[in-house]
Amino acid sequence: MIHLPIIVIGGGIAGMSTAARLQAQGVATIILEAHSKIGGCAGYFRRRGFAFDVGATTLVDFEPDGVGGELLEAIHMPPLEGEILPGYVAWLPDRTVTLYRDPRLWDRERRALLGDTPAHRRFWALMDHLAAVFWEASRRGITLPMQNLADVQHNLAALGWKHLPLAHCLAWTVGDALRWCGLRGDPALVGLLSMLIEDTIHSTVDRAPLINAALGITIRAAGLMRHKGGMRGFWEAFAAHYRAMGGVIRLNHRVRTVEKRGGAFIVHATRADGTTVQLDAAQVVCTLPIDAAIHIMPEQGRRHLARYVQRDQGARGGAVVVFLGVPDDEVAGQPFTHHQLLQDYGAPLGNGNNMFISVSAPDDTASAPEGWRAVMISTHCDLSAWEGLSDAAYQVQKRALGECLIAYARRVYPQLGTEAFVTEIASPRTYIHFTARPRGAVGGARQTRFNSNQFAVPHDIGVPGFWLAGDTTFPGLGTVACVLGSRIVAAKALAF
Repeated sequence: MIHLPIIVIGGGIAGMSTAARLQAQGVATIILEAHSKIGGCAGYFRRRGFAFDVGATTLVDFEPDGVGGELLEAIHMPPLEGEILPGYVAWLPDRTVTLYRDPRLWDRERRALLGDTPAHRRFWALMDHLAAVFWEASRRGITLPMQNLADVQHNLAALGWKHLPLAHCLAWTVGDALRWCGLRGDPALVGLLSMLIEDTIHSTVDRAPLINAALGITIRAAGLMRHKGGMRGFWEAFAAHYRAMGGVIRLNHRVRTVEKRGGAFIVHATRADGTTVQLDAAQVVCTLPIDAAIHIMPEQGRRHLARYVQRDQGARGGAVVVFLGVPDDEVAGQPFTHHQLLQDYGAPLGNGNNMFISVSAPDDTASAPEGWRAVMISTHCDLSAWEGLSDAAYQVQKRALGECLIAYARRVYPQLGTEAFVTEIASPRTYIHFTARPRGAVGGARQTRFNSNQFAVPHDIGVPGFWLAGDTTFPGLGTVACVLGSRIVAAKALAF
């Protein structure tokens, strides 16, 4: 009897994690990745001896008992080798706030620098409580949207009956919580929250679902690490482990269509040389963004997915990233290697007004040659501003924003970029070319109360044996979210 494999489309963190989980359970899997490297928007590229992270620079909750730690345990992979971040620094227009991982240090810091009134204490007590409860529920594998009684029972067990009253917070935004505490007009607090929310769930204070934002704001407490060698180091270790279990990765295989034939599937793909291949699969897991998945999935699933694609069309965002290879002395003098900056409380976020800086550790010679460091500077942007430009106008715009980001980053590192050995700038056009993201969008939809949680894109879209995963499905964007999604989808595939 021939046992067909499960084919996973897309070699990003959702696809690789799902395939590894299934492979660890003895299920044959094949990953089809359109590009020459795995990783997707959590991937990397190499340039002149440096390894740069193209999107995600940190792994969240990968320690024992965490969401990522559960993945490592499930696939029998040893602990990761890397730098455990003690936190990072938020550079606000009028103050700097250290976002410590240690909850006692963070509580002391926010009281001293963000306010210690009864209203402030009330707000942080709510956020801390929500974060504690829902991080634990996430680690127990909570799944949304609930589609049947079994989902309801599973989530009640994950959340716990005593925490059920917190469900009313699903109707709140962060802005609602701030107004409840009388703090919506506090510029420093709102500015910091706005920057953290934009970075983690791509939303705004007045649109961000309160529970999702509470999780995003507290990712430091859940544990951040940068792997030795950055995402390059992580993917080399992860791919080696997956292959050692018998998993197959086929790079440069772009999937064109998936057909449902009886109880199985036929996957049609094109290689880099233009030749076509046809693979039979028992099941298919598609981790492409839904606005790409809809064009390749079986016809009977497209009708169900179309309403989500249409709903979230206006909720996509992009990023501009500067990659620098610099001498050690250009980033010396800072005890933290990760920073977030906000330039102006009153200006819109993105396009450099808020930005994130990630610097490789001084002893990480897998990321940069000895005596040098890899630096990534990123900011969010609207996609429309990068569309319809002539090549000349595009180059001017990209260069100008790149120079702006470096100039702003000199608030943290005054000499940054003065003797750079490598300077590269990525835009939405870059993400279209190298990661095939529609319009160059990164991450999932900008989360609101109306497209997340119970309204999120489900993993089961109505085609038995065909599953969706990745950052445009529940629970959304980020390494930790995609790892949690892989757990949910792998369980569904195993039970099918």
